[in-house]
Amino acid sequence: MIIRKNDNWFRMLFIWKGSVLPKILPRLLLLLVLSVAIVYFKGTFFDYKIPLNPAPFTIFGIALALFLGFRNNASYDRFWEARKIWGALLNDTRSMARQAITLTGYEKDSREIHVFIHYLTSFTYALKHQLRFTDAGPDLQKRLDPVLAEKINSAIYKPIMLMKVMAEWVQQARSAGKIDTILQAAFDTNLSNLSTIVGGCERIASTPIPYTYRVLLHRTVYIYCLLLPFGFVDSLGWFTPLIVVFIAYTFVALEAIADEIEDPFGLEDNDLALNAMCLMIETTLLEMAELPLPLQQRKTTGIID
Repeated sequence: MIIRKNDNWFRMLFIWKGSVLPKILPRLLLLLVLSVAIVYFKGTFFDYKIPLNPAPFTIFGIALALFLGFRNNASYDRFWEARKIWGALLNDTRSMARQAITLTGYEKDSREIHVFIHYLTSFTYALKHQLRFTDAGPDLQKRLDPVLAEKINSAIYKPIMLMKVMAEWVQQARSAGKIDTILQAAFDTNLSNLSTIVGGCERIASTPIPYTYRVLLHRTVYIYCLLLPFGFVDSLGWFTPLIVVFIAYTFVALEAIADEIEDPFGLEDNDLALNAMCLMIETTLLEMAELPLPLQQRKTTGIID
């Protein structure tokens, strides 16, 4: 994910990294070449003059802009819901760490507390890797016992298996007399919250915007942009390619942005910064347990994921 300080209006005109322009530039160049050819042949196709004018494009463009707006709102809702879910993950892991450190009968520097803290951080990294379909093995090996790490890494739903391990830790603490039934119920409530978080992320990741709706809007945008030069060639002349590319940039970029943030857990520039959020959660939990902090430092500007 890209996070920048607010640039002045002039510098923002030339920002490249983090915009969708690199992705759509080949399409815009193709449309530019097509527009130049249409102007050169004065809007004729095999000696047939295409009888179009700007009026229908104006009306249809307003309707298309509204549909693109709805499409972007739907994608952003998914992005923002995912961000709220990961914010809840931060809160719930902090609550569980606080309960383990301050309310149990274990010493705050005991091995049992440290193990539980590593369970929580491993859960966070396992969830990230599950959502991104990446290998969780290296992160688990760093934070868990090798045997347990191998067992968890071989599972299909790694975060769920780690929740089971944490529940077993709570049960063992109850059996050892380190917590009472009330505190055990509090732990169980937070474990249920973690289960809700995993389910929410899985729902977003596995339920994209209906494909037929995406195809309809995609076709409409490109047909509209391909017909634009025929409607403007008589009134704008050689200004047609410039105006057409500018209009196409607006519509095509809006569609590209919607596609990019529709899956907020991916690796594109404007997806959620899951690496940075995992590091932040790990840092705050280790600090609570007075354990050494990770070497990485979270950046506050530029690329943080």
